[in-house]
Amino acid sequence: MSRDSAGAPLDIAPTGAGAGAGADTVPPIWRPDPAVVATSAIAGFGRFVTDRTGAEFGEYLDLWRWSVDHLDAFWDAVWDFFGVEADGSRPVALAESTAMPGARWFPGTRLNYAEHALRHRPGDDDVVAVTAVSEDGTTSRTTWAQLRAQVAALAQWLRDAGVQRGDRVVGYLPDTTPTLIAFLAAASVGAIWSACAQDYGADGAAARFAQLEPVVLFAADGYPWNGRVHDRRDQVAALQRALPTLRATVHVTNVGLPSAAEPDGNDSGTDIGRDVTWEAAIARPAELSFDRVDFDAPLWMLFSSGTTGLPKGIVHGHGGVLLEHYKLLGLHLDAGPDRSVFWYTTTNWIMWNIVASGLLVGAPIVLYDGSPGYPDAARLWQIAADHRVAVLGVSPGYLLACAKAGLRPGRDLDLGRLRTLGSTGSPLTAPSYQWVRDAVGPHVQVASSSGGTDVASGFAGSAPTTDVWAGEISAPNLGVALAAWNDAGQPLAGQVGELVVTKPMPSMPLYFWNDPDGARYRDAYFSTFPGVWRHGDWMEVTERGSVIVSGRSDSTLNRNGVRLGSADIYAVVDKLPQLTESLVIGAELGDGGYWLALFVVLAAGTALDQELTRAIKSAIAAHASPRHVPDDIIAVTAVPHTRTGKKLEIPVKRIIQGHPLDQVVARDAVDDYDALTQFTAYTRRHGGPSS
Repeated sequence: MSRDSAGAPLDIAPTGAGAGAGADTVPPIWRPDPAVVATSAIAGFGRFVTDRTGAEFGEYLDLWRWSVDHLDAFWDAVWDFFGVEADGSRPVALAESTAMPGARWFPGTRLNYAEHALRHRPGDDDVVAVTAVSEDGTTSRTTWAQLRAQVAALAQWLRDAGVQRGDRVVGYLPDTTPTLIAFLAAASVGAIWSACAQDYGADGAAARFAQLEPVVLFAADGYPWNGRVHDRRDQVAALQRALPTLRATVHVTNVGLPSAAEPDGNDSGTDIGRDVTWEAAIARPAELSFDRVDFDAPLWMLFSSGTTGLPKGIVHGHGGVLLEHYKLLGLHLDAGPDRSVFWYTTTNWIMWNIVASGLLVGAPIVLYDGSPGYPDAARLWQIAADHRVAVLGVSPGYLLACAKAGLRPGRDLDLGRLRTLGSTGSPLTAPSYQWVRDAVGPHVQVASSSGGTDVASGFAGSAPTTDVWAGEISAPNLGVALAAWNDAGQPLAGQVGELVVTKPMPSMPLYFWNDPDGARYRDAYFSTFPGVWRHGDWMEVTERGSVIVSGRSDSTLNRNGVRLGSADIYAVVDKLPQLTESLVIGAELGDGGYWLALFVVLAAGTALDQELTRAIKSAIAAHASPRHVPDDIIAVTAVPHTRTGKKLEIPVKRIIQGHPLDQVVARDAVDDYDALTQFTAYTRRHGGPSS
């Protein structure tokens, strides 16, 4: 692979329908349906670009190369293809083509994200825009007309409350329709939105929100999980006390608990007070209006996991998110008015924001407030069948659990409308691709992706025009100058290197909150390769142009100079029916030693005896690496994760190295803090690693 003068990766082998016979020797597990390709938005976009530039695109990667070689023309085409509405002029899409950080996109333009999310179906208002399902099966449907009316009413309430451009509005809320409406209303008036799920306690939520000095809080009474109602009214009260800048709190009844708030004044909602009910806040009809703001005006604040130190507030802008999500939802996922989107997520995770952006392309969206495993592992498939979902998103862990439970959703449910199965959060192993083909249906494209909160989008994924290989991500995303680099900053082909992006993306963060000189932002992404985004993942670009992400580069298993991603270990051990989950760490020790440990959660009725230990080690040696056979395999009751489902490899590694637990990870950043306490038994002070 070579690079042009700006560092863009070039000369990746072709992929997609009709790829050359010599491009690879591994057959794809899925190929595009020509009939679907012909009617896909990305095919239409390719014709659109050809008509205006004369460029021809035989394969997906031809279009990708053009998109990164001509960033200005590409994003200008995205703008026009999706009909972005804005004030001002746009003489150029990208004022500084190589500046990272600091690229200036569409200078002189003013727009509003919410305006684009709510402009669809104006003559067909009775069409459902949002379907919200609760764990107990209660389902509500909101039409486009109702959505617009409620956003308009709430936006006017915010204006009456004195909320202005740049003010912060926050939500302590689950994945429900009021959450979506509150976000769109805040965006309508130019306020900055931030949300936190209610599995965080008040302290965890305050660690995020207090940084922002918010003026309005939206808070639900509680949420359902695994058949129980979790009352959060006391946590809401504590959060209010922790946020002295609040002018008002809007209380949302989600699980039917008596509200702590009574409407101030009358039910018209005209009086703004400290505590207001949701019903009062949306009671007064208003005209739908939008404050158009600068392209790079802040839209929302997302937070890092906060596993070490105070969570970082990552700020994204109206224009960058708008364009990236048009590309992601409209071109890569091919969502649209007749292709609905349902992605299991919580409001902590960027996937919630991406689901909301389904509205940008007129796609009906489905929300779910509850556990994905209640009453059983088939719950998400049932929702997808009930609501005729076209794009379903889940986690690799969910797919693994379904496979181990012996589910056959394609046989037992009507998933005929399902076309794309998205997977994100961690690498997806090859057996899961095969399980989807066999148990869900050969017509379903597995759209594994890599991206995240940092860019509010993806680096690599798929499109209706790309082939799929088991265990691989189909291709880099359009407009993403993606490459794998070695430590010297040289591009690699067919080898594992650091995932880098060599040209700017519109949705790269505007800045970090409370980082006035940008030092934390630059250190996070640009300190290793100045001017080039280093994401912190290990990645390989194959000879056919697909992408393999093998885990975080800061949690690499580096034994005797031979590096292996943790995902390569999980790909082997996750197949074993005796195990339900695992976590692997490689810890450098103070005496110069290195301890490679595999922690496993055993299936019911299974014992970690010598026979199982030998079987695990043999499998790793044969199918991953004989140099990375664990020194010890240790049974634990649970594996801890971040709130978005990522395994806590680095915090566990630091615990193993002797760091105090309370200095390693914040309690509210972990799904099961007690699970972490198991690992303190294996620090060197307690004899942990075997000699």
